[in-house]
Formats: sequence, C-alpha cells, structure tokens
Amino acid sequence: MSRAFVFPGQGAQTIGMGRALAAAYPAAQAVFDEVDDALGEKLSHLIWEGTIEALTLTQNAQPALMATSMAALAALDAEGFGMSDVAFVAGHSLGEYSALCAAGSLGLADTARLLRIRGRAMQEAVPVGVGAMAALLGLDFAAAAEVAAEAAQGEVCQAANDNDPMQVVVSGHRGAVERALEIAKAKGAKRALLLPVSAPFHCALMQPAAAVMAEALAAVDILAPSVPVVVNVRAEAVTEPDRIRALLVAQVTGSVRWRESVLWLESAGVAEFWEIGAGKALSGMIKRTAKEAVTRAVGTPEDVVAARG
Repeated sequence: MSRAFVFPGQGAQTIGMGRALAAAYPAAQAVFDEVDDALGEKLSHLIWEGTIEALTLTQNAQPALMATSMAALAALDAEGFGMSDVAFVAGHSLGEYSALCAAGSLGLADTARLLRIRGRAMQEAVPVGVGAMAALLGLDFAAAAEVAAEAAQGEVCQAANDNDPMQVVVSGHRGAVERALEIAKAKGAKRALLLPVSAPFHCALMQPAAAVMAEALAAVDILAPSVPVVVNVRAEAVTEPDRIRALLVAQVTGSVRWRESVLWLESAGVAEFWEIGAGKALSGMIKRTAKEAVTRAVGTPEDVVAARG
C-alpha cells in the first residue's frame, strides 16, 4: 500500500499545537528551537502561550504550522518511521513548503524565513477590507468558476481553492466575492459564506506578494526532493528544483488544486494519506475526494505511537 504524507495549511492553527510533541520528543523540541533561531524570536512561546488572534496573523500562522508539522515528522522519525516509508508528499497552500522541507528540498531555517516573508507579503499585498474569500459548499469546481466569472464584473474574483468535490473557495475584491455569495445561492449552493481571513489569497490581487516571493526564493537553495512533491498549481508530481522554485511563485496567485492533487495521488497508487501536523481538515477533504482512501492524522505523541502500530 503506497503512502503519502500531506501537510495542512492556514486555518489549522490552535494555541498549544505541538507542545506535547516537544515535551515528549527532543527532536520535536529541536525543530521549534531551530525555527525560533531562524526567525530571531520565540515563535514557540506564541504558539504555546500566546493569543489565537496573534497566532492567526498570516505572518505567524504560516511558519507556526510548518514548525508543528516538522515537529510531528521529527517525532515519527524518532520512532523509526521516516521519509523512506513514503512515496509522495503534498501540502495545502503553505503546507507545500512543509512538504518540501520534509522531503529535504528546503532547509528548515530557510523554510521558516520564507514563510515569514510569504505571510507578511500576502498580508501587505492588499489593504485590509479591500479583499475577501468565501467558501461555496455544494458546487463543484466548474460551477464555482462560473460563479466567480459572473460575479467579477470588472473586479477580481477567482476560484482559489478546489478543496474537494463539493467545497470551493473563491477569492478577490470584497464586492465581487459578496456578489458571488448571492449568485452561488441562486445556482443551488448548499451554503455560501465569507471566511474569516485577512487577505484574498490565491488570486490575481496577490501579484505584489508573488514578486516578493520570486526575489526571496531566488536567494535560497532548493534541492531535488527525496520523494516527489505533488504541487498545488499543477496537481502533479515535481522533482526538478528550478521548476519547484517557479511553481512556488506561481502558487501565490494560482489556484490550490487540492482535489485534483488527491486524485492524482490516488491514480499513482496512493491508498493511505497521513496528515502531518495540526488538525484533520485535509483528512476530511481527502475522504470526500478519494472514497477508498485511508487517512490518519499525526499531530500528538499518541498519534505518533499509534502510527507505529
């Protein structure tokens, strides 16, 4: 049975995530220590003792979620379960950086710094209140893309996240996204709701952030990953470093093709998906997309021990 490790994106953060892993596994604590050193601040204190409002700030949430995923991976490795047991890795939005770090394509310190830059750039790309994102439930991607196109009316409105067969997120100018809510309901969406996010991610409004990331990524070493990485904007496996670099830039404004990525992995023989880090959101999306898939969340010491079976 082929296995993939998948890594969560923004929205999975909780105060205290990874703390039990760090207490139980010195290798997990070392991950948080290295991320703190790379950022020149005690991000771990914010994750474990801060406010959810501060942790949810994009520039904090992105490196924090990556650190928690890498701590869980380090704990698995300490129990003798390493990347050699995995056929592919993938991650949702910022989780793609976690996947690349897991596969040795990016170093941990570089990944932390890149995500701090990415989070800050994405936040600063659009003034607060100008953009919005909304989840459309009960419409497939093609229908949601039609809704977005009809709602745009000269503004930006794009299908940003194709999460599973019946959950698509649209992103763009607030007025256009609000129009999309009404159009989606008229077209039969079960629910259509604005998301509590601080910026309109994965749409053309993020172009200033893409330019920042192009410069930042040009300055870091990207190695060939130890296992293929299924990337968001292509929904297929990639191993060539220069292509990885270019696709990480494209990812800032491009759609997260998660449903297609899961289907690609299933077609490549993956039957088991392990969600490494905080939460279980990806496991739900995967089960709704690949009905026969086996999912497992690994985010606590108990999860790590259970994974060893």
